[in-house]
Amino acid sequence: MPGHIDFHTHAFPDQIASFAIPALEKEGNIKAHLNGTIAALLSSMDRCGIEQSVVCSIATRPEQYMPILQWSKAIRCQRIVPFPSLHPADPLLLKHLLHIKAEGFKGIKMHSYYQDYDLDNPSLNELYAALLELEMILVIHAGYDIAFPRIRRADPHRILKVCRRFPGLKLIATHLGGWDEWDDVRRLLTGEPIYMELSFALDFLDEVHLREILLAHPREYLLFGTDSPWTDQATSLQMLDRLGLPQALVDKITGGNARRLLSC
Repeated sequence: MPGHIDFHTHAFPDQIASFAIPALEKEGNIKAHLNGTIAALLSSMDRCGIEQSVVCSIATRPEQYMPILQWSKAIRCQRIVPFPSLHPADPLLLKHLLHIKAEGFKGIKMHSYYQDYDLDNPSLNELYAALLELEMILVIHAGYDIAFPRIRRADPHRILKVCRRFPGLKLIATHLGGWDEWDDVRRLLTGEPIYMELSFALDFLDEVHLREILLAHPREYLLFGTDSPWTDQATSLQMLDRLGLPQALVDKITGGNARRLLSC
């Protein structure tokens, strides 16, 4: 049987990880479970039967586009599926998206807080339209972020607005549709054809409400993710198992849906 797929992880070049992880730990008041390197991620995957991890990068400045792309090409292998990043202020945004597509990548990662934009800003319509036309995946940070003030930038309302404006867009809302905005997730997103992955929801949302959302959402639109190194992959799988969900649903969450998305 194929192994699990973690659709939301992070790593850094070795020379950057040694100072990036401590800085991010201090910024978010959180302790990492790994040292932020690809080697550590692969070791974690080996320990808990994870076949593939999607490694999401975040360009905090437009000029980081090329270094991130080059590193993504260097780490890409059968087990590591890199998603490069585009910054919304990049003057060559669409050209760079086409370049990422031509290099064979399946999608990109963006983060409203680290990149200082609102998800539903009309200036991004061309990008969303291009992603839809190219059939590329967009992984976004969804909900609040532990390292930033509680200003809504990628909340469930904005997510629903973008997905209705661009039906068919392969937008993946991390943190079960919106970290610490799960009342709005239940009200606005549950039942909609919008991809949601589970990182930081398994750790923060109680099991009753987790089950309620997961059982009410279209089973083809749920993905397993951990946000490693910020949570432990093995522990996240154990938390999912404790929910007592139907095995057919668990199989889709932990691999089936991701495998379908990544094979397109």
